[in-house]
Amino acid sequence: MTSPLTGQLRFQADGAWVAAANATFSFALGGASVALPLQALAVGYGPVSVGLLTATSAVSQMTCRMSLGRIMRSVPDWAIVAAACCLLAISCVLVVISGQVVVFVVAQLLQGVARAFFWTGSQTHVVRGDGSSVRALASVNLVGNLGLLLGPVVAGLLIGDDARAALVASAVVAAIALLPASRLDRLPPFERIADRPPGRMWARTGVWEACYAGVTAGAWRGLLGSYVPIALIHAGHGSLTVGILVATANATSILGSWLVRRVEEDVAALRVMRLGTPVVGASMAIMGWAAGSSVVAAAALAVSGIAAGALQTLGPALASDGVHQEERGEAIAATGTWRAAALFVAPLVTAGLVAVVPIGAAMVVTGALMAAPFGRWVKPSA
Repeated sequence: MTSPLTGQLRFQADGAWVAAANATFSFALGGASVALPLQALAVGYGPVSVGLLTATSAVSQMTCRMSLGRIMRSVPDWAIVAAACCLLAISCVLVVISGQVVVFVVAQLLQGVARAFFWTGSQTHVVRGDGSSVRALASVNLVGNLGLLLGPVVAGLLIGDDARAALVASAVVAAIALLPASRLDRLPPFERIADRPPGRMWARTGVWEACYAGVTAGAWRGLLGSYVPIALIHAGHGSLTVGILVATANATSILGSWLVRRVEEDVAALRVMRLGTPVVGASMAIMGWAAGSSVVAAAALAVSGIAAGALQTLGPALASDGVHQEERGEAIAATGTWRAAALFVAPLVTAGLVAVVPIGAAMVVTGALMAAPFGRWVKPSA
């Protein structure tokens, strides 16, 4: 029989490996999110094409998340996390080797699957204990956002006149993330429950509200990884400044996650989420309107990061706490699917707008749409 002390030490060791995997993977992803669109621009693709490529990644992420609930009944979460590290490394290497459109499409598809695998797998892993889901997810997001903070800054330093150096670095760090990922506790796959409630998972009370929060957070992340860097470049900022400004948003999302770590009652969580959604959209609109000012752009990105960080933590926590323990993976995957859908739609909408208006104006419109109360928090029928 395992003693309480042995169990506690094992729990602490697993937490350390989760933190290490999140830090390294997020660092690699943060660098790639800045370097990949800039590499696409460098080899001759225009802003519209970059938006479409980013949307391709979101499609694969969304499609993958739709199946992850079923996959996690057969495959353990640690294996899903490890696979994500491999896929991210491969996607970075591909665009270093070739600038062909097919290669960029494949790289974006792989990156989308890597995002889906890693975030769903790691978040599911930490909420399977007996502690607070909000605190567990806040810890995961804290460490992950630290990686997303440093990744763009280092990428900006490495890019110079060639984004391939940053992509190579991201690939190496993603491969390193395999070590901690392979050391996670071997928790079994989820079991099917006999008394499962009828209807779709995403339409359940608590899960639906979490899904809507995921829509806002996904749109924010989609723009941060596509048109935010491009809008800043077009406004005259250098690659290092762009990296720092993107890192500003990622840094304040750490603060947002930390501020809500003690929000454990559903009513309080819903209030924060209802406030956060319009704040994210309005802040992104302001960033597009004042992209030429590094001070205003930094302030807008900072505010959007705080609100998005809160949504990224509270949404999955609310969803996982509202379902059976053996359904937690499926609930988190459902919120991630809606997040990935927004990750697809936001750059696609912006790409369509860029075809007819300047990129700054396109960002203003997209941000305004994110903040608009179109049926917000209205629960659909199951």
